[in-house]
Amino acid sequence: MPKKTDTKFVERISLSLPNGLLDRFDKIVEDRGFPNRSQAVSELLSREVDEHQASYGTGIHTGTITMIYEHNRPDLKRRLAEIQYENINEVISSLHVLLENENTLEVVLVQGDADKLRSIADELVTCKGVLTASLTLTSSVMPPLQHPDS
Repeated sequence: MPKKTDTKFVERISLSLPNGLLDRFDKIVEDRGFPNRSQAVSELLSREVDEHQASYGTGIHTGTITMIYEHNRPDLKRRLAEIQYENINEVISSLHVLLENENTLEVVLVQGDADKLRSIADELVTCKGVLTASLTLTSSVMPPLQHPDS
């Protein structure tokens, strides 16, 4: 039965863990500064549920596409920009950071249908000169950026 604590309902559970796992988990709790095990378990479970929903689910998600690419690759920056313009309804913003060895880190903030966001990430990562790319999604969404009446 859920208990009311402050403004949130919580459910109490018990876990059985293999030998040694609790000690390793307590080290994470301490290293990351969680006030207690419950908050740490809640954060880790929430992240795992979001990742599962993003990987296998559909529906609207918010996330980032993080890429590292060769800065001097001919036409690469143009092609990456074209892909983002072609998906302007899903691409919210991007940030470029120049790295050493003529590489660029780009983080693209996206929101939309999970399948569409995976497709955009796949299209970006397959461009010649993109060294690595990853998509991170969450089931939380941003409020509308523009209202139809404005």
